[in-house]
Amino acid sequence: MPRTLFRFAPLRAVPMLFAAVLLLLGGCAGLTRDPVRVSVAGLDPLVGQGLEMRFNLKLRVQNPNDAPIEYDGISVSLDLNGTPFASGVSDRAGTVPRFGEAVLDVPVSVSAFAAARQAWNLPGAAANGELPYALRGRLAGGVIGTVRFNDAGTLRMPVMPGWGG
Repeated sequence: MPRTLFRFAPLRAVPMLFAAVLLLLGGCAGLTRDPVRVSVAGLDPLVGQGLEMRFNLKLRVQNPNDAPIEYDGISVSLDLNGTPFASGVSDRAGTVPRFGEAVLDVPVSVSAFAAARQAWNLPGAAANGELPYALRGRLAGGVIGTVRFNDAGTLRMPVMPGWGG
């Protein structure tokens, strides 16, 4: 009798394993969320060191999901005119409420070389009055809770006489 029990036990395990896989896949599908919307809300100067410029980048983060986003760190990088310009990190923790928004402060650094490179390329950007930017970053919240964001666009610059405008 015990032999017969062990012979049919694997057959009983197959439906249980199938049900467990379905539950796991359903749980992972519930973790998907709409992308957060991030925009630059402000840029304030900070005290720099040496040839470095520092700014306090204010990011407005909008959460269009029905669950809050808890984070315990943030990192950002900003490209101007297709080249790296500024980057920064912060270990601040907080929550972006469900269907809500929050303004996050991130100190960013601009190296002297990045500033010089942008100044060198500025006349070309000023000629057509547009300066493309790309903002990338992430809100760290553990292995599953990390939220990445991207924003890109064009800054309209005033036309400067003598610079092709």
